[in-house]
Amino acid sequence: MSDHDAPEVYVPSEIYAPDAPHAEYYWRPRPRYWLHLLLLLLTFFTTLVVGAHLEWNFQHGLPPFFMDDSIFPVMWALHGGHLLLGIPFSLTLLLILLAHEMGHYLYCLKYRVSATLPYFIPFPTLIGTMGAFIRIRSPLGLRSILFDIGIAGPIAGFAVALPVLIFSLGLSRVAPIGAAPPDILLGYPMIFVLVHKLLAMSGRAPGIAGVSLDQLYLHPVAIAAWVGMFATSLNLLPGGQLDGGHIIFAVSPRTHKKISRATILALIPMAFFFWTGWLFWAILLRLSGMRHPGVSEWPGLTSGRRVLAVAALLMLILTFAPMPIGTQSAMDSARARLNMVRHWRGR
Repeated sequence: MSDHDAPEVYVPSEIYAPDAPHAEYYWRPRPRYWLHLLLLLLTFFTTLVVGAHLEWNFQHGLPPFFMDDSIFPVMWALHGGHLLLGIPFSLTLLLILLAHEMGHYLYCLKYRVSATLPYFIPFPTLIGTMGAFIRIRSPLGLRSILFDIGIAGPIAGFAVALPVLIFSLGLSRVAPIGAAPPDILLGYPMIFVLVHKLLAMSGRAPGIAGVSLDQLYLHPVAIAAWVGMFATSLNLLPGGQLDGGHIIFAVSPRTHKKISRATILALIPMAFFFWTGWLFWAILLRLSGMRHPGVSEWPGLTSGRRVLAVAALLMLILTFAPMPIGTQSAMDSARARLNMVRHWRGR
């Protein structure tokens, strides 16, 4: 990963155990509420630290990711009541992630599929977390069940992130003329472009009208919405055990491996031309892409579910950004390192 790229920020939404021959044996695992609560509280704290820094920068006319001290300034946040500044970002981000995971979990309850409550992952990254996941422990049986559980998460997360984006994008500010670029740039998916244009046309956000997204300092809540859209696009990648992979497998089990391989082959050149992080996701899909929970081929999906599959594809298109984070692709990074080596050899 290049120097200007951010760490990975999300993990697959579900982790499947090997298919069990007797589903009833797995129906009531002993819940570990203390672990879920502990991870949630730790993630609340780590996102508070990040959110406090984002809010401080926003209030003082600085770009969101202005790394004047460290990526994760925990000591600064604990001093002088700074930590409370991170509440809007933290609560918004946790709400979006929770909506995604609870979409999966509630459909597991509906179909009496054994699943854990969400595990949040605290981590001192640029957003304070590496996402969340649930663990499904019992077989699913039917393609329709796999489809419903797989698509419920992205729909729920998107349904929460979209109104948050509409509300918060108008709170963003235009960067001062001549301001230095941020240390880390965000690439905007199509949904950001559309919402920006709609707000400008409606006249409800005059402060951002007539300027491009690249000229804005995003409000911290808008950054939380960006993370939610980014997480949606990652989970909808059509392959492996990501939500998109579940949807593809439910729609056409026989094409799942082919589409997973095609996705991997597409991500590799994208890592060289757009964002280095796509290489990580290509490796992740390669490691998990050939495995999948077993479901019966018949009966197939209803026409209504196939329409929802098209809607999932539309969500992927709207939330996907070829260069989501950073300013360098792997090719740019390799060229920079090569030039550095040549420079030192020539000294």
